[in-house]
Amino acid sequence: MSATRTKRWNGDIATLPADYAKGVLEKMAAYGDRVQFSLTSGGIEPSYQVINDMGKAIAFDRQHHLLQGQEELFAGANATPVMNAEQLNKALSGYGGSARGGSRTGRAVKSASGPTKTAAARLDEQVAAARYAYFKTNRATLPARIAEYSGEIDQLLKKGKPVEEAFAEVVKKYF
Repeated sequence: MSATRTKRWNGDIATLPADYAKGVLEKMAAYGDRVQFSLTSGGIEPSYQVINDMGKAIAFDRQHHLLQGQEELFAGANATPVMNAEQLNKALSGYGGSARGGSRTGRAVKSASGPTKTAAARLDEQVAAARYAYFKTNRATLPARIAEYSGEIDQLLKKGKPVEEAFAEVVKKYF
């Protein structure tokens, strides 16, 4: 007996297929200048929302069709940070990964302002994973609007705070 399993997107922008990434950039050109991907939608390509300069968001599924009433896909730890087209293009090309059709070299390119791109990307992934794991485990005890402060929680985590302390600090400060 054989079972088929679907692959799920791991949150790494560089692993997005080139055709999919091109479709996302087309939707951004048409509807808004920023994008955010869902970490909870199944499949190799995630659902995403395009956000315009007035803060209005339009959600799309992996086939670039409109999604209705899926706010929880993009709440707090369920989504990637919001990025603009330039950041998305850098993430897609910065790795030399599948989004451009190239092969991974594993080489890190140093920037003049700090750590290598791969180190920064790894830190972002670790922070997002820690935040999501804590949120998922403690969702029932956290305030409903905690997702609005995920950026601040990320900054605290990047400064070395334990995830419990980062969430506690934000809860104390705003709730």
